Amino acid sequence: MDFAYDAKTQELREKLLRFMDEHVYPAEQIAHRQLEEAEDPWARPPVIEDLKAEARRQGLWNLFLPDTDHGAGLTNLQYAPLAEITGRSPHLAPEALNCAAPDTGNMEVLAMFGTEQQKKQWLQPLLDGEIRSAFCMTEPDVASSDATNIATRIERDGDHYVINGRKWWSSGAMAPNCAIFIVMGKTDPDAERHRQQAMILVPRDTPGVHVKRGMHVFGYTDASHGGHAEIVFDNVRVPADNLIAGEGEGFAIAQARLGPGRIHHCMRLIGIAERALELMCRRAVSRVAFGQPIARQGVVQEWIAESRVRIEQARLLVLKTAWLMDTVGNKGAHTEIQAIKIATPLMAEWVLDKAIQAHGAGGVSQDFPLADLWAQARTLRLADGPDEVHRMSLAKRELKKYL
Repeated sequence: MDFAYDAKTQELREKLLRFMDEHVYPAEQIAHRQLEEAEDPWARPPVIEDLKAEARRQGLWNLFLPDTDHGAGLTNLQYAPLAEITGRSPHLAPEALNCAAPDTGNMEVLAMFGTEQQKKQWLQPLLDGEIRSAFCMTEPDVASSDATNIATRIERDGDHYVINGRKWWSSGAMAPNCAIFIVMGKTDPDAERHRQQAMILVPRDTPGVHVKRGMHVFGYTDASHGGHAEIVFDNVRVPADNLIAGEGEGFAIAQARLGPGRIHHCMRLIGIAERALELMCRRAVSRVAFGQPIARQGVVQEWIAESRVRIEQARLLVLKTAWLMDTVGNKGAHTEIQAIKIATPLMAEWVLDKAIQAHGAGGVSQDFPLADLWAQARTLRLADGPDEVHRMSLAKRELKKYL
């Protein structure tokens, strides 16, 4: 395994680092003020459109898609260090590069499984950053960590499908420019357990779609990621051509979608942890308590050293996973994908906790990004499957060797 940057990665990395220094970091305070002044709590700051235009001008666009017909043609290993950099400013940088969830996963689904008409109508506007999208899978009435529990019905009626059900934590649905939902539901409850589901495209303005409320994450709207919504689908009718891939394909599509999504989250989490460590070090050398900088306190030095060790360990595991996904595919990297999904959010949560502690009361205030970043890291111990499900699956895989 060789994790050295190749020439293309190095060029993009240097360009992206300059873009962050010259455009993204200076825009953070501007975005904060714009959001405070906005009447809509789910609004996106106008500065994001400036960042998108500049990123596209510089060729920093759709870097996540390995498909050269639609994306930058990067491998997972090439994209990993770039996604890490965007994680340092997760509210702005991923969206600025058109690499923000859930749009990334939805674009991957359409690129892999969509018809030519679906790609023309929905994938292209997403690739151009003209619209945003939502992914509607989780439901309030069932344990959605087991995707086969999904109860929303997608029933054929002539040339249409009729959708009935209730979703929540539908990521992206609160974005003002969200135009399309990818909805997972059951087309045949009597089929084999993993062949009951399908995914279907539902335009947001379809009659019967009721966005009931936006969900808060530890008190935050999480609007930077398009927010999360509770949505009721009440006899929603869409053309049969809106079905993705076919009846019974929903579970397989979900697995194809969630693998890359999990590694993208972990890549960005490493960037979050790096920024937290940087803020902790800056605070430690400037903050004086009991007559000396707190950087001289043994406990603070231990936090800093341990943070570096944990970040490096997580990064190496994520890079190994990216390399495996490139060389043997997502199925061959299944163990490592689950391992990073367990380890990386825990690592970032730990580093952020120590950075908050080093900042004192400031660490939990709006004057620093740490509390908000902690909420994101903690949430990712649930998103794309809770820790416990990944641990259970990983343990079963290990035990197979001895049965």
